[in-house]
Amino acid sequence: MLYAIKTSPQCTTWADMLAVWQAADRITEFHSAWTFDHFYPINVPDTNGPCLEGWITLTALAQATQRIRLGCMVTGTLYRHPAVLANMAATLDIVSNGRLELGLGAGWSQQECDAYGIELGSLTERFDRFEEACEVIHGLLANEVSNFSGKVYTLRNARCNPPPLQRPHPPICIGGNGEKRTLPLVARWAQHWNYAAYDVEGFVAKRAVLHRICREQGRNPDEIMTSIHQPVDVHDLKTLEENCRRFRDEGLGLMLFYLAPPHSPEILKPLAEIAARVG
Repeated sequence: MLYAIKTSPQCTTWADMLAVWQAADRITEFHSAWTFDHFYPINVPDTNGPCLEGWITLTALAQATQRIRLGCMVTGTLYRHPAVLANMAATLDIVSNGRLELGLGAGWSQQECDAYGIELGSLTERFDRFEEACEVIHGLLANEVSNFSGKVYTLRNARCNPPPLQRPHPPICIGGNGEKRTLPLVARWAQHWNYAAYDVEGFVAKRAVLHRICREQGRNPDEIMTSIHQPVDVHDLKTLEENCRRFRDEGLGLMLFYLAPPHSPEILKPLAEIAARVG
């Protein structure tokens, strides 16, 4: 099992995030590091606090590190036209020397959309748009010229030049558990699936569904890495290690240690020790 860290760029400072990422970059137990793509803090009582923009932050962190892979878990495709996002991804893959992990999601924050005048739409409308966005992004990153005609997006002889270093494209990660829309999109487009909950039993059950859908689509499910978020309680590292062992035993591919602010490099040493013990 691989290990990663995630530092949401909310209620924190750039200096603190930078220190954590640069320290993680020097610790080989960590495969990757992740931010998120929101404009307001989430899952906190007060959403008026600071929140750094995810992709600008990620680009700066790419320049400040050398080894660790990096991504947004996940990018809300409703915030940017998918052709623009594809060009962003290709450029960041070049800037990072081929270290980008491309996280994609449909988006869900009604508060952010209301504040910025972005139409969130119904769940069906969101996933119709997301499905088209996945095809647009994949096409632009993998092909020299792309054409696409959908209900939401249209491409005519569209290019993304220069292309990403990773060919045919950076690994695509799709997060979510929905069996009707999300998991079929994972089976079709993704190399990485993030289970959007914390329980082992739910992970195993949803993975079984994903594997069934992969077989129906003629996809080898072994091509898709699996991951979960694991919130870190610095006062209960014993339980954290036990959870790591349970998920490892069930075949999880990547454990993301979700670090709460304030961010400090001091937490990385005990997490790396857990990773080394559990394997």
